[in-house]
Amino acid sequence: MNLVDAYAAMKPKEPLRHFQFELRDLTANDVQIEVFYCGICHSDIHQVRDEWSPGIFPMVPGHEITGKVTKVGSAVNKFKVGDTVGVGCMINSCKDCSSCSENLEQYCEKGATLTYNDKFRDTGLPIYGGYAKHVVVNEDFVLRIPSNLPLDKAAPLLCAGITTYSPLSNWKVTKGNRVGVIGMGGLGHMAVKIAVAMGADVFVISHSENKKEDAKKFGAKGYINSTISEQMQKEMNTFDFIVNTVSANLDLTNFLFLLKRDGTMVQVGAPDKPNTLNMFSMIIKRRRLAGSLIGGIKETQEMLDFCGKHNITAEVEVISAEKINEAYERVVKSDVKYRFVIDLKSF
Repeated sequence: MNLVDAYAAMKPKEPLRHFQFELRDLTANDVQIEVFYCGICHSDIHQVRDEWSPGIFPMVPGHEITGKVTKVGSAVNKFKVGDTVGVGCMINSCKDCSSCSENLEQYCEKGATLTYNDKFRDTGLPIYGGYAKHVVVNEDFVLRIPSNLPLDKAAPLLCAGITTYSPLSNWKVTKGNRVGVIGMGGLGHMAVKIAVAMGADVFVISHSENKKEDAKKFGAKGYINSTISEQMQKEMNTFDFIVNTVSANLDLTNFLFLLKRDGTMVQVGAPDKPNTLNMFSMIIKRRRLAGSLIGGIKETQEMLDFCGKHNITAEVEVISAEKINEAYERVVKSDVKYRFVIDLKSF
């Protein structure tokens, strides 16, 4: 029996604690990975607390995984033992539907298989995520990490990085565009760095002044305090594109008024309660409000290569495994700059 050490929530809303599970045997196309680092995403907290939908418990969270290949299945041809790799939010999909055929596995019509809080398609057994010493993943859902990116700082790219890169790329943000980023937390600071590297004029939109200096350090051209009406009024009708990274239920109306005619705001933050919106903020300037979910495997690799080219990584605070519950409380209080990453070697 191949038992793996992990941290799990045994029931909803309970603190995470040490847990062991039997590692899945490799199929022909599977890769076994020793996990070195795993980021803590706000969605981990939502899921272990059952704030989105009923979860599968015990739950081992974690979908920002970096590590090393330790075993490969008999038919694996993309990776070898010793390769430095990453795993994001998905570990499989149907591979047959229209979305999968367009390299958009995250929108799989039959449902992508998630890295945790899900079940394996072939066995129906629960899937445990990256707060563990090892994971087993289909080779088609394993990513290569550029050699110049440190693995602790690269881990959040597998969720926070692709979640913000995908809409910026899909809506073709480019040099000269005026881009707003609402919120500068784990997602937001990645959106700023990536949009700056794409050549955009980036403005952070925040409810406080706390991160103004950091925004400048990350390359932002400006900073708007959303609680100061004069600053918001001044910027009305000026933005080509806005990405909302906040996982709180906001009134989106005043943010939409910042867009130019035909401008787009994309929601990537996932609040547990509905946002509110006055539709006139969209109607009068033909503005658009859209959503975006991570990215497909091809696009995720593109994002990693882009980050490697531009030396983009997350700002992280590395913690040992026994600090996970403390980190969760600090994330809820926005007391982190900007992503907690668990050092699985601390087990």
